[in-house]
Amino acid sequence: MSDYERQYTRVDTVRNILDTMILGIEDPLRQRDAYVHLYGVGQACAMIALKRGHDGNYAELACIAGMLHDFVKYEVAQDVPAHAKKGALRVWPLLQATGEFTEEELTMICTGIANHSDKMRTDDEFSEIIKDGDAMQHWLRNPAEAFFSEKSRNVALREEFGMRER
Repeated sequence: MSDYERQYTRVDTVRNILDTMILGIEDPLRQRDAYVHLYGVGQACAMIALKRGHDGNYAELACIAGMLHDFVKYEVAQDVPAHAKKGALRVWPLLQATGEFTEEELTMICTGIANHSDKMRTDDEFSEIIKDGDAMQHWLRNPAEAFFSEKSRNVALREEFGMRER
């Protein structure tokens, strides 16, 4: 047996939920976009949470919220008005049904999802991580593209992570 044995985590549970939804998307380009964006935001959120001094459990919750932040938008295969709030309502029962999350954790995750679209407003620390992870993934999908790299959140993230301007 090796020194390292991978454990099954709540992130794996959420990956199963997410993959089931994504595999139901008929358009292969939209399916690819869902995988890249949702998993990318999840990883960005975990990295930001860790960079800001949070522990692995907090980063796990940030990763999960990031992975699910646009769930309803991809699930219905179109842009949805108020998708952030509707997504939080859609995700709550899915996570609750796993039996792996406390009410406090569900509230934290779903609040972050509900708040992620309003990038001009400052919310609680967890919601700001989800907003920043979303912004970061849009920017990093093509760092040479000025549109996202010049957004104020990404300028602040570059500074926070000690990155030079593009």
